[in-house]
Amino acid sequence: MSGATDGATAQELVELALQTATLPTVARLAERWETNLRWAANALTTNGEMHSRTLTVVATAPVEGGTAVATVSREVAGADEVPAVVAAAETAARSGPPSENAAPLVEGREPAPDWAEPPQTTSIEQLGATAEGLGTAFARAAQESHLLYGFAEHIVTTTYLGSSTGLRLRGVQPTGRFEFNGKTADLTASAWVGASTRDFRDVDVAAAYDELRTRLGWAATTFELPAGRYETLLPPGAVADLMIYAYWTANARDAEEGRSVFGAGQGATRIGDSLSPLPLTLRSDPDTPGLQTVPFVDYTASQDGTSWVFDAGLPIEPVAWVTDGVLTDLVRNRAHGAATGLPATPPADNLIMELGPPGSIMAAGLGGHSASLAEMIKNTRRGLLLTCLWYIREVDPERLLLTGLTRDGVYLIEDGEVKGAVNNFRWNESPVELLGRISEVGASEITLCREWNDFFNRTVMPPVRVPDFNMSTVSQAS
Repeated sequence: MSGATDGATAQELVELALQTATLPTVARLAERWETNLRWAANALTTNGEMHSRTLTVVATAPVEGGTAVATVSREVAGADEVPAVVAAAETAARSGPPSENAAPLVEGREPAPDWAEPPQTTSIEQLGATAEGLGTAFARAAQESHLLYGFAEHIVTTTYLGSSTGLRLRGVQPTGRFEFNGKTADLTASAWVGASTRDFRDVDVAAAYDELRTRLGWAATTFELPAGRYETLLPPGAVADLMIYAYWTANARDAEEGRSVFGAGQGATRIGDSLSPLPLTLRSDPDTPGLQTVPFVDYTASQDGTSWVFDAGLPIEPVAWVTDGVLTDLVRNRAHGAATGLPATPPADNLIMELGPPGSIMAAGLGGHSASLAEMIKNTRRGLLLTCLWYIREVDPERLLLTGLTRDGVYLIEDGEVKGAVNNFRWNESPVELLGRISEVGASEITLCREWNDFFNRTVMPPVRVPDFNMSTVSQAS
């Protein structure tokens, strides 16, 4: 356990920072508690608990030509370290250039009802049932000549946000992820499954191993295929990796300046354009059941290509970015909103994709009335099942063309059955262009992406069918 403190509460540290400040200031104290398990070759290897406190001070200063801003973040153990963080932020602000994102700090009138509550925590006991499930899975794997690797991680961050304009807000964000990798004993085949969770009560280790076991069984037969365009099924986690990247790049300023796929030229955006012939919705909402996020801007720097440094404490509202296949909004901060006459649209830390109007999966229940991935496999004459995307990189921002590798399982489907594993590929695709080519959307579910789960792991996504996914070259990656 790390992170000893001098006994000062988070609220006291925020108040001290604001009392010390001589400029308009935002102070953010993040209490982070973390616990984890790791395992390799059918045995638990490590476990741990950690605690840290990070103080972030945002200072704004009047300078020639406007308002400058500076942000300084440091881990702190107690009150005696606070004045130095404030002084560093104020010194940097007074010597900085005017900010193009300048706006008055968000105002508050009285503390939020939960402001005085202590931070929420976690401990290794949170992973007790998972550890028991792993013990059973390890025994099964040993009998079946499989090797299991992976980790389970639970983080709870409580944020206390105060400002010289009266804000006193508290937000709690639990984040859990479970990553399970299975290999055959000779290491010739591997498969991955993962789960996103708030508290690990919904993580079913036995079911996860069953899925790994099925996929490793498929890999007993192998095929070599050339590069080309293939009808491809992407499960929810792979779809999440693609849609998250589109979300990260969907900021209004870049679109208006012609630097992204969402620009239409001459200062216009593609808002109002159809991106898909299907009635797809892509939205974010901090109150989504199972994916709840902090309902106000608690980040104090640039995120998703947009600066939020002046917008700390701004409420985050539900936003439908794509509705009925049509692009309906982009991310913008208050400064850009004021300049364009449009509302600020801060992004929530979750993303939901569904077939139908916003909220339809919540009305019908997760999954709604669409096909499962297993049913989509049964309805495939010939195609690929692409389980994991890896090493994703941007090639062309104007198309949002991405490239990456396949990993841990690409499988050949023929006549409704998985026939075996195929070689890996390098792929090239644009998630925005894919929206226009998806031919079938399955049942949406809470899922964990593979590539971006260090940064973003609250998504509801469906499996999809793409008739012509571009496997650009054969890859030797394994």
